[in-house]
Parts: sequence; C-alpha cells; structure tokens
Amino acid sequence: MSRELSSSSAAPAASTPEAQQGSAPAATATGASTASSAASPTTGTSATNASARTAGSRSAWLKTLHQWHWISSALCLIGMLLFAATGITLNHASSIESTPTVVNRQAQLPPELLATMDPESATPTPARTSPQGGAASGSLSAAATEGATATTAVPAASRSRAAQDHKSALPAPLREWLTTTLGRKIDDRDAEWSRDEIYLSMPRPGGDAWVRIDRTTGEVEFEDTDRGWISYLNDLHKGRHAGAAWSWFLDLFAVACLLFSITGLLILKFHAVSRATTWPIVGLGFLIPALLALLFMH
Repeated sequence: MSRELSSSSAAPAASTPEAQQGSAPAATATGASTASSAASPTTGTSATNASARTAGSRSAWLKTLHQWHWISSALCLIGMLLFAATGITLNHASSIESTPTVVNRQAQLPPELLATMDPESATPTPARTSPQGGAASGSLSAAATEGATATTAVPAASRSRAAQDHKSALPAPLREWLTTTLGRKIDDRDAEWSRDEIYLSMPRPGGDAWVRIDRTTGEVEFEDTDRGWISYLNDLHKGRHAGAAWSWFLDLFAVACLLFSITGLLILKFHAVSRATTWPIVGLGFLIPALLALLFMH
C-alpha cells in the first residue's frame, strides 16, 4: 500500500519536466504572436500616413490647378466671346451685307504751306566748276570744264530724285492745318512723296481714309470710309491695322488661353480615373477636325 502511494506521488514529479518541455513551444508561439500583433499597428500606421500624404499632394495640385484655371478663364472670358462671335461673322462674311459710309472733302492749301510743297524747291543746284588754267590752256581747259560739269550733274539729278520720291511724315504745320480743315486727326505716319503729289494712307479697323495733295497746285483731296461695327470687330479679330498695343494684347490673350487649356487638360487627367468617358471625348474633339481636314480640304 505504501509502495503504491510512493509510486503515485512520484508520477506527478516525473511528469512535470515533460509538461514543461511540451509547453515551451506553445509559449514561444504565443510570444511570437504577441510580438507580431505588437508590430502590426506600426506597419498599418506607416501605410496610412503614406496614403494620407499622397491624397494631400493630389488635393494640393488640384486646388492649384483649379485656381489657375478659373483665373485664366476669367481673363479670357470677354476675349473668347469676342473671338467666337467674330469667328462666325468672318466665316459668313459674304452673307452679311453692309453699306459703307463714304465722306469726301476737298480743300486748297494756303500759299505759305504750298511754298513748302513745291517740288522744285527740293531740287539741289548743280555744283559749279571753275575753269582750270588761263587763256593758255585753250581747248583742253574747256574740255576739262565740260567733263567736270557732266560728271557732277549726274549725282545731282540722282539726289533730286531721291529727295522727291521717298516716304516720310508730313510737316507738323501741314498736319495741324489738315486736322483742322478736314476734321480728321492726321498723325505722324509716313506719307508717300513723289514729284507731283503727296499721298497719305490711313487705314484703321473697320475703315480707312486717305489724303492726296497736289504739290504744284495745292489741291487737297480727302476720303474717309466707314464699313460698320461688324467690319470693325472682324478687323480686331485679325489684328488688322489695330496698332502695336492691340498686337501685344493678342499675344497676352493667346498665352492666357494656353494656360486655360493646359490647366483644364491636367484637371481632366486627375478626374479621368473616376470618369471613364473623359479621354474618348477628348479624342473625339481632336478626331473630328482632323477628319474634316483630311477628307474635305484639297
């Protein structure tokens, strides 16, 4: 009886090391799972932060593009409406009838202004040649004098033609008199000077004018043509006779239109992920004019 008790009491003692050896792997697995569970929040936080940074960068770019887009569209709005409307009127110019208004005037230059317009006053006097030698030189001296005179006469004639056929502004007193007499401002643009007359052309958007002055008689002819406001807007569309300031405006307007279009394209790129029809519609906008150009323009 005592042996059975001792053997039964020894059995738990003998089983304890085995139980400890068997529980060691379980403890190791539990520790590993605990460590992995402790490390997983850090990895998830890093991924979340990266995603948040990407979303924040995308949002910042979209905000900047939208700002540039609406500012450029606001700058281009009136100009684009003008160019769209005049594009229609230019495309149907032959169908739009207009009656130009023509004003003709005639005047006579005062004698003091006519004297400055005399073509003979611009002719330089041929250079004089003094005879070389005395009476002893004889015919050789006379021949040399005639040859020198002929030689100097040709450059004088060419200088006379150059002085008469040229382009230059009208004198200030003449411009003031024409402005007062004709009721049309005469600026300092170049006029065409010839021996018989002076011709000044004054084109402008939607019309033109010209002045002709007879340099011998002093007769002045003036004509002013106004073709209406549609022609005026069409000429602004083409930049025709609109001056340097309007030319600079057209360049700046073109730059603003490019900025408006490029920012719009980039905004489409950002939204194309959730809008499947974005690029097909953009491609259609290119394909239609390309096909029209290839098939119907010869």
